[in-house]
Amino acid sequence: MKEAIKEAKKAYEKLEIPVGAVIVKNGKIIARAHNLKETKKTVTAHAEILAIGKANKKLKNWRLLDCDIYVTLEPCQMCMGAIISSRIKNIYIGTLDPKKEEKLDIKKYEEKYGVKIETGIMQKESEYILKNFFKDLRKNGG
Repeated sequence: MKEAIKEAKKAYEKLEIPVGAVIVKNGKIIARAHNLKETKKTVTAHAEILAIGKANKKLKNWRLLDCDIYVTLEPCQMCMGAIISSRIKNIYIGTLDPKKEEKLDIKKYEEKYGVKIETGIMQKESEYILKNFFKDLRKNGG
């Protein structure tokens, strides 16, 4: 998760919502990314989607079997769909999204898709980056 937080800090510096994601296979990082929605001017440039794309290229496969993803903020529905579709088995989340209307149904994902989800990994650090980003944004009229 430390590496995902480093990615979130890169997003922060680019005035992107500070979310970072890292994909690991056999204990080795194979892909890393951070949000680039504003930079790339595309709605799909979320950290998770970008990291999955990099991992697909690295492994030359759309299936990310035996891979884990570490993400600093609870994935949105689009990202969760991509994570599940890519066959990632373990999802490690820094913090849940308190503003998300529909709460993450961990039990559903674990039972229906066989994915393991763990939350609260370096939660304070993940929350700190997000809170500071939005505080700075408000302070600067954003």
